[in-house]
Amino acid sequence: KNLMVRNLKRLRKQLEKQHGKEEAAKCDFFPTTYEVPSEYHLFVEEFRRHPGCTWIMKPTNKSQGKGIFLFRKLNQITEWKKEDPYRREEDKSEREAPEVYIVSRYIENPYLIGGKKFDIRVYVLVTSYMPLKAWLNRSGFARFSNTRFVMNDIGDSCIHPP
Repeated sequence: KNLMVRNLKRLRKQLEKQHGKEEAAKCDFFPTTYEVPSEYHLFVEEFRRHPGCTWIMKPTNKSQGKGIFLFRKLNQITEWKKEDPYRREEDKSEREAPEVYIVSRYIENPYLIGGKKFDIRVYVLVTSYMPLKAWLNRSGFARFSNTRFVMNDIGDSCIHPP
């Protein structure tokens, strides 16, 4: 997750440098994203520029939705800095730096099918970002939420599956 974000940001900067802002604007297919803690100060600046927006945090080294959560206030992520509930008990006594997460602006008006969120999983091998070269596998699958989408309750994992 974090390496993909780094490469996409690098691609956007190279496009802007070589072809201008109009060409770089075509890389708008991923939301505003930061890697924390390394880009925490940049994230906080963006967070304060857009009060009331919903953000999603995803750990870079976990899968299957573990450790993912939504938030709207900075004080809701202070626990992230202190504790990782998925860390083994014997490792918790050691004082470590916070786990690396990707934090992105949550898409509040996603595409819906029958009023429900979905995601499509396709397998892509990216062999180069400049120029962009990607190989798409023919197989994949779709997942659907079992509950109609509303932004009222960001803590409901049936509406906002990780």
